[in-house]
Amino acid sequence: MGRKLRTKPGKTAYSRRKAVVDPVFGQIMACHNCRQLLLRGEDGACGEWWLLAACHNLRKILRHAATAGLAALAG
Repeated sequence: MGRKLRTKPGKTAYSRRKAVVDPVFGQIMACHNCRQLLLRGEDGACGEWWLLAACHNLRKILRHAATAGLAALAG
């Protein structure tokens, strides 16, 4: 990893990481208080993860809709 980070393409790829995927995991951990999955087995864990991801996406959609609605009222 150190060798990869010393190259320009490696630095570019690694710098995109903070804007692409990692914030989603951090937001799910912080907003939904999910530090570990509670259901056992692969099916249970997969279902719980899908539910958390759906809640995360709905939260983003509702926040965006509320912001767009307020902007329409103001403008």
